[in-house]
Amino acid sequence: MPQPATNQPQPLYAQFGLSDAEYAKVLEIMNREPNMTELGIFSVMWSEHCSYKSTRFHLKKLPTTAPWVICGPGENAGVIDIGDGQAAIFKMESHNHPSYIEPFQGAATGVGGILRDVFTMGARPIANMNSLRFGAPSHAKTKHLVAGVVHGIGHYGNCVGVPTIGGECTFHESYNGNCLVNAMTVGLAETDKIFYSAAAGLGNPVVYVGSKTGRDGIHGATMASAEFGEDAEEKRPTVQVGDPFTEKLLIEACLELMQTDAIVAIQDMGAAGLTSSSIEMASKGGMGIEMWMDKVPCRETGMTAYEMMLSESQERMLMILKPGKEPMAKKIFDKWDLDFAVIGKLTDTGRMILKMHDKIEADLPLQPLSDEAPLYERPYKINRISEKGENLPEPADYNKTLLQMLQLPDLSSKRWIWQQYDHQVGGDTVIFPGGDASLVRIHGTEKGLAITTDCTPRYCFADPIEGGKQAVAETYRNLIATGAQPLAITNCLNFGNPQKPETMGQIVGCLEGMAQACIALDYPIVSGNVSLYNETMGTGIHPTPAIGGVGLMDNLEKRKTICPKADGETLILIGTTRGELGCSIYARDICHAPAAAPPPVDLKAERKHGEFILSVNKYITACHDISDGGLLIALAEMAMAANRGIKFEVSELRNSGTPENNSEVQKFRGSEVPIHEFLFGEDQARYIISTNLPDTILNKAETAGVPAIKLGKVEGKKLVIDDKVDISVADLKTAHEKFLPEFMGS
Repeated sequence: MPQPATNQPQPLYAQFGLSDAEYAKVLEIMNREPNMTELGIFSVMWSEHCSYKSTRFHLKKLPTTAPWVICGPGENAGVIDIGDGQAAIFKMESHNHPSYIEPFQGAATGVGGILRDVFTMGARPIANMNSLRFGAPSHAKTKHLVAGVVHGIGHYGNCVGVPTIGGECTFHESYNGNCLVNAMTVGLAETDKIFYSAAAGLGNPVVYVGSKTGRDGIHGATMASAEFGEDAEEKRPTVQVGDPFTEKLLIEACLELMQTDAIVAIQDMGAAGLTSSSIEMASKGGMGIEMWMDKVPCRETGMTAYEMMLSESQERMLMILKPGKEPMAKKIFDKWDLDFAVIGKLTDTGRMILKMHDKIEADLPLQPLSDEAPLYERPYKINRISEKGENLPEPADYNKTLLQMLQLPDLSSKRWIWQQYDHQVGGDTVIFPGGDASLVRIHGTEKGLAITTDCTPRYCFADPIEGGKQAVAETYRNLIATGAQPLAITNCLNFGNPQKPETMGQIVGCLEGMAQACIALDYPIVSGNVSLYNETMGTGIHPTPAIGGVGLMDNLEKRKTICPKADGETLILIGTTRGELGCSIYARDICHAPAAAPPPVDLKAERKHGEFILSVNKYITACHDISDGGLLIALAEMAMAANRGIKFEVSELRNSGTPENNSEVQKFRGSEVPIHEFLFGEDQARYIISTNLPDTILNKAETAGVPAIKLGKVEGKKLVIDDKVDISVADLKTAHEKFLPEFMGS
């Protein structure tokens, strides 16, 4: 029997990313065939990027409230109370697909978009961070992507005058066809001057401000909701073009207008541009909206209503103003040389009406666009590796192995990246990139905000639940290590195709782990972003739930870095060491062992040890979280940061420390943990501190029931451990700084 032809052209709605069932729902809502503009609006609003149709059900499981949370997820950014009538406003978002297609503009506009999310709510941006993932260095496109992305981030942030104060960057072959560019911004606002997006006021004017609308970025949200095929390079027209100098003007103009009483509601034109901003504002306020497309400022001739609504041109905002405030507002935007146009009004129809030269271009009901957006509880399978990966061999040469590890792409210095960012503009950056977390002063006060971004994708791949816990816990530790009290997190959830049960299992598992950690650490999620379909030709990325953490320091005198201050200081290890090598850098990159179970995350211990570190802050001269590479890498990082040597003998550790260590916790003392597992294991909930008062610390640790042992002394210019390690700090630095400059050819 002849088989039916399979090369039939896709129906138009399928080309717009809508499934058969979704389009049937559109027909039911409209009670007719939608025209091209209406179809485009449905396609972007119901895209994965805008509707979160595969994750909304599971995102509801995350804890989002605390006494200090002013606004959780649902607005442009999250808001927390930091005392003295001030609020920190922050969020992290992805610009993955655009950055792979056009790395400079993709990364630059990612920074611009997250800045707008923050100042839209009335905050002056004070710091940028980022989380970057690239493919294997050997991949043909990796060097090109690194160069473009770093240049784009640096260009936009430097020009707009907001310091980029840190971040993270790792490499793995799973990102060969899909780099990840996650941008985070933190801003400051007064608690009585926070602006929201819900429209209100029948007849109130709808006002467009900022740059003119062009044809760049059309269908960017749809593109970001599909995996790449062989035509990835052809999607350049869907990548927006940014102008940081205009963004700077827009920041100042908006903040100036926010000092008046003119604004009823305000929304950034981000993904899906004028479509999402207008629909979200009107639907949140239970209003209708009528817009006059011939009033939209355009930089290209002959633009249609379809193009205007779906353009993602940058540096644009939509506002609802109080009646009669238009002249005053226009005067402000004219002063800053920005477009200002009244392009519509609020109605009580509950519908979006688009008119152009008195012709109706679109007529849609608003509530179904949001309330009836697809919601899928997709089938999932959580795969968890249980094998511990034991019996990995000891290095034949510890010196050689340590130097080799310091040159690995994931462990090497990222100075080449962050030196391209102006991390000191504004004069309030207190702790620079390169440590556990960066710190920025709250201008005019002695308070500071500590900020970090973290995730360990290899853990999430091996065990999504433990990996989700660890991503949250590591940001908690990094903030603690600076002396800050962790308050809240934002996230950027990067995964592959959710229609595959294994990928959906990674999503569900990571969210479960994140939720457990946030609850146990009293560390809520206040904002975030989901980026799915990070796949190329069917191959997905490692699950990467990037976490951005924010903590408060009430007095900057309490700040700690990873640098011991002087020779003679004693190093103390806080936490339990069992020698967890299974999913470690040592196992993967030195032993080339198959993936094994990641180190378990004891959330009670994480909180207990973190609170202890804060309680003894005044006795500490330096503090460092132990993470990738284990204890030996952490010690090397402290030695290099301080340009001081460290020396200890492992045999001496058996008779030092708290009683809890001697009995149950520190099994190493009974020689049950081989030295290479002790040095390279990635056990969680651990810190290294330096102090001039070791007995005080140990006594307090014993009272608190916290595992603690003396490691050794800060002295000389070499890292010396028994007869295993004997390397000068200068040689450590040479190895550590080697990879990126050589790889990038500079």
